[in-house]
Amino acid sequence: MGGLSIWHWIIVLAIVLLVFGTKRLTSGAKDLGSAVKEFKKGMREEDKPAARLSEEARGADEAAAKERERERSGDAR
Repeated sequence: MGGLSIWHWIIVLAIVLLVFGTKRLTSGAKDLGSAVKEFKKGMREEDKPAARLSEEARGADEAAAKERERERSGDAR
């Protein structure tokens, strides 16, 4: 009495296929897959601005260092 056997799940699956049809189930699975893919893409892009910001800060530091070096060498205009 406790759990459902494999035969119960097969019957449930057959009823679901009859009610919804394979085309609708396939479409739903594709939609679910694309939603998961977009979610993962969004999570990856969320991390990128922080990395880009640190790269921009590093670039600004390097540019400032080069400018100070030019001033020291007397080539400043």
